[in-house]
Amino acid sequence: MRGLTVIVTAPGRLRPALELAAAKAALGARVRLFLQGDAVGALRPPVAEADDDRFRAAGLPALAQLLEEALALNVRVIACQTGLDLAGLAATALDRRISYGGLVSLMLDLDDDRLVAL
Repeated sequence: MRGLTVIVTAPGRLRPALELAAAKAALGARVRLFLQGDAVGALRPPVAEADDDRFRAAGLPALAQLLEEALALNVRVIACQTGLDLAGLAATALDRRISYGGLVSLMLDLDDDRLVAL
């Protein structure tokens, strides 16, 4: 099965990216999320979004739980190095399962993954 690489370009796009990634990973595929630029700020601990209460009221997971589920499914989450600087975050402030890197290294390891940008 072809892998999936998703480039997340804005903080508000993390939830749909995590949902897509978890679904593909549950099918057994290799999945990577690359958070670029301002999207990295969505990983600032504690991970949350303004609509978490609305999602929980509808029986859906909060953003932090969705991230946890994706990581448990072996979705690789990568924070853009420049995005870390923009967010004023050190890589060590993130969950230890989240790595960091750049677009060039991501593209070098693309193989035959489907590439989606959100």
